[in-house]
Amino acid sequence: MKKKTIIIGIETSCDETAVSILRDNGKNRPKILSNVVSSQFEVHKKFGGVVPDLAARAHLDKIDIMTKKALKISKVKLKDIDAVAATAGPGLIVCLSVGLNFAKALSLSLKKPFIAVNHLEGHALSPKLNFNIKYPYLLFLISGGHTQYLTVKKLGDYKRLGTTIDDALGEAFDKTAKLLNLGYPGGPKIEELARNGDENRFVLPKPILNRGGCNLSFAGLKTAILRVKEFIKTDKDKNDLAASFQKTVLDILYKKTKKAIEQHMELYPKNRTLVVAGGVAANKQIRIILKKLCQDEKFKIYFPDLKLCTDNAAMIALAGLERYKKKKFVFKYECILRGQIKLYGFEVVRIPWHFLVGHFHIRVIMFST
Repeated sequence: MKKKTIIIGIETSCDETAVSILRDNGKNRPKILSNVVSSQFEVHKKFGGVVPDLAARAHLDKIDIMTKKALKISKVKLKDIDAVAATAGPGLIVCLSVGLNFAKALSLSLKKPFIAVNHLEGHALSPKLNFNIKYPYLLFLISGGHTQYLTVKKLGDYKRLGTTIDDALGEAFDKTAKLLNLGYPGGPKIEELARNGDENRFVLPKPILNRGGCNLSFAGLKTAILRVKEFIKTDKDKNDLAASFQKTVLDILYKKTKKAIEQHMELYPKNRTLVVAGGVAANKQIRIILKKLCQDEKFKIYFPDLKLCTDNAAMIALAGLERYKKKKFVFKYECILRGQIKLYGFEVVRIPWHFLVGHFHIRVIMFST
């Protein structure tokens, strides 16, 4: 019986140290053998946001621990891994370098291919861990760092239809929560308060709602919250502003997503599939409004499981698996030594030489023996 491909995925692009082991399952969805995440919430909450240096140090402390844990849960031995995939960008460079160097050293020690994965591609493919979705499809990616509509033609082939021209939606949620002293991360806090608020009390702006195609803008909305803040005196005021903010976001997303559907249909009139991914896709009200839109437009809609919406390594392992099967190995060993990473369909990232040697190689080579 032919051995099924096993990929280890590593994700350290921001504030979560994640490792996952995935096994190919032929024509069916891959099987997640393990998917572990070490959150840095306690490290960053007193600062109201992610502190890059602290995040990188936390990754250094946890990366080998999480790898051992993922291997133990999956009951997979290092020698049985066929390739190593890791997030190569976008993200915080000091955080990315931890996962990248650990993964490259592991790849070298095992003499197995290394596959650099674009973080956004991981999100783009993540619903395939839960559903059998065929290309092409319309993707709405909403997270703390990115908000964009893409037509996913095939692996590595993406056409951007629209994007935020300023702040990402997740950033708008977090900054609004910070202005209201709700703590970090802000998205869940806003959603919680909005349940008990009057969504019609505050009239907030909807930037470029009727222009710009399916491009979005949230900076003006955030500025409006700053101006209204001085009138917020009670918990009821906070609830009402949170509800009004969320309602404004829902109105924007309904109209802009409808526009994106129209543009996607011009390219693929027979394809009626919308995939929503990224951390903000966990918001229940956003899910409800987009499901309603797709019902109106006779579109199928897919969301990843809630645990796969936020940053995780299973999506990185999946992207690595798909590239491995198509023999799209981003690295050759000589490229590892030169520090060059080519991301198919995206940009070329160059990693400074001093990131490639020393501590990481020693730790992983010791770990793999």
